[in-house]
Amino acid sequence: MTDSHTAAKALSIDDVRARLREKLAGCIKTGRITLSSGKVTDFYFDGRLVSLDPEGSALLGELFLEEVKARGIEAVGGLTSGADPITSAIGVLAWQKGVPLKLFFVRKERKGHGTQKMIEGPPLRPDESAPPPATAIVDDVLTTGGSLLKARDALVEEAGVRPAVAMVIVDRQEGGEEKLREEGIELVALFRRSDFL
Repeated sequence: MTDSHTAAKALSIDDVRARLREKLAGCIKTGRITLSSGKVTDFYFDGRLVSLDPEGSALLGELFLEEVKARGIEAVGGLTSGADPITSAIGVLAWQKGVPLKLFFVRKERKGHGTQKMIEGPPLRPDESAPPPATAIVDDVLTTGGSLLKARDALVEEAGVRPAVAMVIVDRQEGGEEKLREEGIELVALFRRSDFL
């Protein structure tokens, strides 16, 4: 094991946050950029540069797992593909720390074959009589909230689960938090646009 791995294990939560902020700063571009939603922004964040980096993944797992434990969350996942590495990082760390947690991901389109599911992973509820688990939906970045709400809608329709928490790496502060609040969803953003500009 290298010295950087040993040092990472000894970091306090504040140090983890500071180190992650350093890594995130390198993933931000400013200037006129058109997003996949068609919306134009002057703040672009490429979350996969951190969530698919081994150190970044570990840092994200640490911070998100703290939020999961603080809120009594029992299941975590989100819309593929932005949520996938985040979900995995949280899940691996939860298992290592003995925190029981269910994981899932939500397809963008219903499968056209097999079970035609939108939600993949072990069942969130063993049967319909079981109470739904306290669930958080995750994504790398929040703009309008569309991806998070699509994941929420699939969870409600297919599993009878209504998430009350959304967790993101960065909130662009472009109205998404207000939209989620209108839908009864609490936002947990590790960072906001204002932390970098």
